[in-house]
Amino acid sequence: MESDLRKGRCRPCEGGAAGLSAEAIQAGLQDLSGWQLDGSALCRDCHFKNFYETMAFVNAVAWIADREDHHPDMEVGYGRCVVRYSTHAVDGLTDNDFICARQINALLT
Repeated sequence: MESDLRKGRCRPCEGGAAGLSAEAIQAGLQDLSGWQLDGSALCRDCHFKNFYETMAFVNAVAWIADREDHHPDMEVGYGRCVVRYSTHAVDGLTDNDFICARQINALLT
């Protein structure tokens, strides 16, 4: 599943669309290393050696977000970036959140 979602592309979501079920979310989390459920969002706390590496990561995430048209919330500090994905149109999680999380994991390997 991981390689399929990492290669996948986000699809537009519209209001009224259904989010993922609790079972689908738990299944998706099982092979998504470093991510956890934080309320109705996927969350990953990333640590780096310095501010420059942190900002390089933030810029790479911004590039992914722009390409996929799916944008995370990020908290940035010295040597740290917290990334949170959710799909506001469905007030929950969709495949798009998992696709982007897997692409971010690919940056970190």
